[in-house]
Amino acid sequence: MAPMLPKLFFIHFDGTSFVAEGPDGDLMGFLCGFLSQTEDDEAYIHFVGVSPEQRGGGLGRALYERFFDEARAQGRSVVRCVTSPVNERSVAFHEALGFEVERTVPDYDGPGEDRVLLVKRLS
Repeated sequence: MAPMLPKLFFIHFDGTSFVAEGPDGDLMGFLCGFLSQTEDDEAYIHFVGVSPEQRGGGLGRALYERFFDEARAQGRSVVRCVTSPVNERSVAFHEALGFEVERTVPDYDGPGEDRVLLVKRLS
């Protein structure tokens, strides 16, 4: 996953990108997000990963909740993210976190690259 996770996220979005490490310093999970430069009330989660050994234990939810807290602290009321429609587990996970499917967009990332647009309104 390293090519999809450039260091620039952790340099330029360090306040909204998080890494979870185990006691031995092993990478357990990460979340890369940022505050929208276009929409003053929005934040965006770009990329999330949890090691297979850690899945199902609440780490992903904890990373998202940390991001939600930071987005709220920065005055944001909406969080957006995008996933693939074939990734049904991702869609279900996001819905369990309170995201709603806004719409599915054909060819969003190029021909044949459909995406599900998800939105969560922060309280």
